[in-house]
Amino acid sequence: MVNKPQIILASASPRREQLLREMGLRFLVVQPPNVQEFHAGAAADVLAMQNAQRKARAVTGSYPDKMIIGADTVVVLDGTIFGKPRDRDEAAQMLKRLVGRQHQVITGVCLLHHPLDTELTFADTTRVWMHALTTPQIQDYLSKINPLDKAGAYAIQEHGAGIVERIEGSYANVMGLPVERLRTMLERFGVA
Repeated sequence: MVNKPQIILASASPRREQLLREMGLRFLVVQPPNVQEFHAGAAADVLAMQNAQRKARAVTGSYPDKMIIGADTVVVLDGTIFGKPRDRDEAAQMLKRLVGRQHQVITGVCLLHHPLDTELTFADTTRVWMHALTTPQIQDYLSKINPLDKAGAYAIQEHGAGIVERIEGSYANVMGLPVERLRTMLERFGVA
């Protein structure tokens, strides 16, 4: 019987933790120390994958024999990359730009496992159409969630029906982890 690798989730995101639990995986959450996320200088999918690699690599030294999962999510509108807003005003400005339009949510994922000398990195994209909302409706939505830890200042799983008209692609990807593709990649390591 082959030992399955123990998984480390290199993330502070409660949504990613929830999605891994729903996949039935056993894992330990470790917040990467002082990892600077970049949101300029390359294509959005490349940046998301590089940020995911930075997070995974930041914790691998402490867990050299474990499977590390790093992830990063960005929102892209007309080539502009939206990360997490600095404050509520910036969150409102982000949503004002997104509402009534279609944008992409891109999550980069890095699977790092030193004992197998393997690093797999991929990105998944979901297209999201937002309802046309007024400023009071945006403020009402922001009063219901904490937008500061969410790329694009919104969460599809938190009152999302009020702001998201429809999506094309993975719902879980919009939450922060494309579980469908992740499951396929983990199977390569013998993790179901």
